Amino acid sequence: MKKELDKELYPDYVYPEFTPDSNEPFREPIAKLGKKITDRIPQKLGLKKITRNDPEYWGLAGVLTDEEALLALKLGVRKPKTLPEIVKLSGLEEKKCEALLEEMSRKGLLEYNWENAAHEKQYVLPMYVPGCAEFFNMNAKILESNPEMGTFFEHMSRLPLEKITPFVPEGGAGIGMHVIPVEKAIEMENESVDLEHISYWLSKYEGKYAASPCSCRRSRLTHDEGCADDPEGWCVAVGDMADYVVETQKDGRYISKEEALDIFRQAEENGFVHQITNIDGKNKIFAICNCNVNVCYALRTSQLFNTPNMSRSAYIAKVEKQNCVACGKCVEACPAGAVKLGQKLCDKEGCEITYPRMPLPGDQPWGEHMWTHNYRDVNRINCYDTGTAPCKTACPAHIGIQGYLQLAKEGRYEDALALIKKDNPLPAVCGHVCNRRCEDACTRGTIDEAVAIDEVKRFIAERDLNAETRFIPKKTIPSLKGGFEEKIAIIGAGPAGLSCAYFLALTGYKPTIFEKNAEPGGMLRYGIPSYKLEKDLLAAEIDVIRQLGVEIRCGVEVGKDVTIEDLREQGYKGFYAAIGCQRGRKPGISGENAEGAYAAVDFLRKAGAKESFALEGDVVVVGGGNVAIDAARISSRCTDAKISMFCLETREKMPASDEEIEEALEEGIELNCGWGPKEVLEENGHVSGVVFKKCTRVFDAQGRFSPEYDENDTVTVPCRHVIFSVGQAIDWGHMLDNLHVELRPNGGALANKLTYQTSEPDIFVGGDVYTGPKFAIDAIAAGREGAVSLHRYVHEHCTLTIGRNRRDFIELDKENIKVETYDSSSRQIPPKADIKEQAKTFRDLSQSLTEEQVKKETSRCLSCGASVVDPNKCIGCGVCTTKCMFDAIHLHREIPGASIMRASEDKLKYILPNMVKQSIKVKFKKKK
Repeated sequence: MKKELDKELYPDYVYPEFTPDSNEPFREPIAKLGKKITDRIPQKLGLKKITRNDPEYWGLAGVLTDEEALLALKLGVRKPKTLPEIVKLSGLEEKKCEALLEEMSRKGLLEYNWENAAHEKQYVLPMYVPGCAEFFNMNAKILESNPEMGTFFEHMSRLPLEKITPFVPEGGAGIGMHVIPVEKAIEMENESVDLEHISYWLSKYEGKYAASPCSCRRSRLTHDEGCADDPEGWCVAVGDMADYVVETQKDGRYISKEEALDIFRQAEENGFVHQITNIDGKNKIFAICNCNVNVCYALRTSQLFNTPNMSRSAYIAKVEKQNCVACGKCVEACPAGAVKLGQKLCDKEGCEITYPRMPLPGDQPWGEHMWTHNYRDVNRINCYDTGTAPCKTACPAHIGIQGYLQLAKEGRYEDALALIKKDNPLPAVCGHVCNRRCEDACTRGTIDEAVAIDEVKRFIAERDLNAETRFIPKKTIPSLKGGFEEKIAIIGAGPAGLSCAYFLALTGYKPTIFEKNAEPGGMLRYGIPSYKLEKDLLAAEIDVIRQLGVEIRCGVEVGKDVTIEDLREQGYKGFYAAIGCQRGRKPGISGENAEGAYAAVDFLRKAGAKESFALEGDVVVVGGGNVAIDAARISSRCTDAKISMFCLETREKMPASDEEIEEALEEGIELNCGWGPKEVLEENGHVSGVVFKKCTRVFDAQGRFSPEYDENDTVTVPCRHVIFSVGQAIDWGHMLDNLHVELRPNGGALANKLTYQTSEPDIFVGGDVYTGPKFAIDAIAAGREGAVSLHRYVHEHCTLTIGRNRRDFIELDKENIKVETYDSSSRQIPPKADIKEQAKTFRDLSQSLTEEQVKKETSRCLSCGASVVDPNKCIGCGVCTTKCMFDAIHLHREIPGASIMRASEDKLKYILPNMVKQSIKVKFKKKK
């Protein structure tokens, strides 16, 4: 059954519109020129009159004079003419005629070239797309004075295609653009032809290249749909077009072949698709573009109308299932949504899972019911409804777990660390403190024991502790200028803030973290004891983040030492508030403020920093979570007295992990379940004991926390200290003074659940300050989303939502799988620290798996997930192949007809026969 999409996460798309001024006089020359250039059939044939509300009219009216329109009417569309020829046609004096032609070229209505035997300059009236609609957007002055040109380009790249698109044959029939594959992906393809290689076109136009702005990227900005790429330089004009974009204020600049190749390389790193113009047949192009599907109108033609013939190359990607490990990097990069995660294991009947394919126009009657208006969002859905690897699904950061297990198995430890760091900047930290939801979900656990995923990650991540093997990720910047200058402030250096800074740095920013404590790390440093997470390990991973260009200013409290308004005045464009839940709570009972009573968070901060705390006499810890366990275990290191824990839950329902509970019991801590605090007893203002009452219920029938007690069943526990681990609160201080950030009753920030934007538009939140207390890996995942939002926000007119990967994964059905063969080794366990020695010290005496154990453990993985390609959606760009570390996905030349390039003037010769052919096919298919 198909999963229903959450409308808040996947909203309906609304197309941009422009309403011209009805008081302006109607200009007949503009209307005539609009009709002359248009490809909309009713308007072209005069079946519908061009009105002031048609884009053909208002798209020209804002830019052209009547005199220019009248001169353009003398030219045939795409019929090159020299100056003498145009002078003769127009009857204008030569100097005036040339001046008009040059001005029309500057604006973008005309283009020019020297493609004639005499090599004489000739002017051309182009189509709208590719043509003047694009050129208007490449001229920054035109776009600034007439921002409706952005909507004009959007309309003219869509409206003429609404009826004709389904009938376009392979090769595109001379309409628009054509995908050209990543060259490395087809280097070994013997059947490839010249025009399928970028190198062929660069050689053909040797020495004539110009980097120019992307008109699609610029256009989308005019209606607030920008993707935050820097638009400049991604379109590489070749031949005479290179001169045109340099000479006519199109912001072009001449580049060498090496510079062009570097642009293509950076485009591939960013997942952009190479496309060439496809309106002049097989012997001519005028540009090679590097397109982001989130803004590109050319890629839209196949995605919106679900008609891949409009743009696809001759190639289709195929996955070699035996090599695939469902890391998901090809899925994240695929511009067409053709690759999704599925499963490798057969169902319990032994059959391979089959996956749906997008129907094609030859399969059924076509129309708007087959379009996907929000294609940029649904193309980012990561997996099929039947699910994929449970480990990747369960991990909040959705790390490619199968992938790094396989790389570790092969001894490719640096590659394994690189793969982890694509999603998690703190793998060594997580190797010590993660709550291992991946292991809880592991398919292997249905057979015997889950794979020791976290232990393998810990082994891999220890490379970061050594400067010689430390891995510094390479930045992937969607700008050809080397980075972004926009200033971003992150408030809080805990896992969410560090993660946000890390992903911003990888995107080309130099964010600044403001941390009120003396050292960065947040609760990782001040809340987790060193015997679980040594501080030098944390410092090593923070050093990697610093090396990426992140500045961390400690000892600065935002709201006290500096305000957000101060930072705005200093030029900061966006803020990420990730201050965590750093204040402890008490249960609201009598005596809770007596001397010797502490909130666990405060106790952990003080005791952890000094690795000591003055405790004299017995200690009672109230609570049953991991924080309570930490408080009890630290207490046991600070005194020889009795340490007792009391919690509401039964032993089986305690929120603390089983491993943590076992370690506490091993260290001699007494555990008492099913009790809640009633009052703290005092003697001379100091704690003398705690009275507990029997808990009869923790949660109500709806699963809400609503404890009930037997007030008559009590127990009094003498003690000198009580530590309450009954919740944490947010301490905003004065950070939000004079701001309009809305808060929940519990003090947490209200924010959009997709973007994490608050009611103060430039302030985003993440981690515990938004969700309430969670785990480090949750905060790390939140930091990544904060970085995505801030990257988009700090560039004006960019959308925070469209084309965003929602990172929503579904677990495969573990009750419907068949596992026939697998490595029968038992789970590998690292050498255990001496219990008595560990109980005495704050040092972490635990050990990692040995390399031999890692090899054995990684062999236990069932490798249950795999990527799946829908060939009916694949456009053969090859971007997926550049993201795979496992040689698991390749391009295959299966549609040679897609490389047949036609001239635009001949399009109906090929479209009409294909229309008849498809209609017959659909008709007879229905009868069957």
